Amino acid sequence: MKKINLAITGCMGRMGQQIIKSAKSDKNFKILAITENKIINKKIYGVKPSLNSIEALKKVDLIIDFAVPKCTFEILKISLKLKKKVVIGTTGFSKKEEDLIKKYSRKIPILKAGNMSLGINLLMYLTEITSKSLGNKFLSKVFEIHHKHKKDHPSGTALMIGKGIAVGKKKDFYKLIGKKYLNKKSFPYGKKINFNSLRKGEVIGEHEVTFSSGKEIITLNHEAFDRALYSEGALTAGKWLMKKKPGLYSMRDVLNFK
Repeated sequence: MKKINLAITGCMGRMGQQIIKSAKSDKNFKILAITENKIINKKIYGVKPSLNSIEALKKVDLIIDFAVPKCTFEILKISLKLKKKVVIGTTGFSKKEEDLIKKYSRKIPILKAGNMSLGINLLMYLTEITSKSLGNKFLSKVFEIHHKHKKDHPSGTALMIGKGIAVGKKKDFYKLIGKKYLNKKSFPYGKKINFNSLRKGEVIGEHEVTFSSGKEIITLNHEAFDRALYSEGALTAGKWLMKKKPGLYSMRDVLNFK
């Protein structure tokens, strides 16, 4: 099998470095470029970083982006010109930015997921089923924990789970978003979906969704122990995307969850 020429953005970030590490041990990939939004004068796992540019990315087949939204749109503009495939693991997009990504996907293949983990995507699928089965008599809320360095809250994964609740109820997710708490010991249910984010230590990721009728509580949760599960998931997504036409895809498509 011909190796996939790969570019990885946000190479100084935790996920960027983890993807570089995983890609170097995956025989399906050859890292041609790693990028950052500032000049870096040292090699990362033996590869010299570049700024996001047409020159840096013109020879790659696939770009995996785990950075910040501003960087993502730099990459999408370049990818559109060069007709490159893009896997987006970046989180923290606004609704307007989400809509803009959809527009780009009409021209190039894009796979976007707030979380690349098999377990998390299964959790989201189960959340949809649970939300649909329980109906409107149950209120729901989402709790997540990440390491102290994570800037955005709620996490992209927590929002994915919230979207799963909305899909189950056949309602507009953005109209169901309730209050967003940070570092609260406890937080309430509401008519809308409330979120609580805890930032502490070096926690890789914990996510929990609860449904309550006032008489009983149903809890679904997931805990990650190794960041490699995200990078390996992103590489799996990249391999899958190589055969796809323009469109906006998700890990649900990769895993064939109906």
